[in-house]
Amino acid sequence: MARRAKLEEIIAKLRKVAVRLSQGKRVSVPAKSIGVAELTYYRCCKEAGGLQVNQAKRLKDMDKKNTRLKKTISDLILDKQILDEVIKG
Repeated sequence: MARRAKLEEIIAKLRKVAVRLSQGKRVSVPAKSIGVAELTYYRCCKEAGGLQVNQAKRLKDMDKKNTRLKKTISDLILDKQILDEVIKG
């Protein structure tokens, strides 16, 4: 099973392809040189095309924090529902 590349790795590879594209090569050639299909290249561009590495790390940290906050909120909602049931009898 192939592992999913980290966002930082994807950004670095996209930059390599961008350099080769600026030299006038077609998309399929540089994409294959980094080991991805042309469609995968376009999907990665859509996901991380304009990001820099520090922005990617910040995005990753924000996603983790968002996940923790969602879990906290769901726990609090569950606690409130339990307390409402206790109050009702």
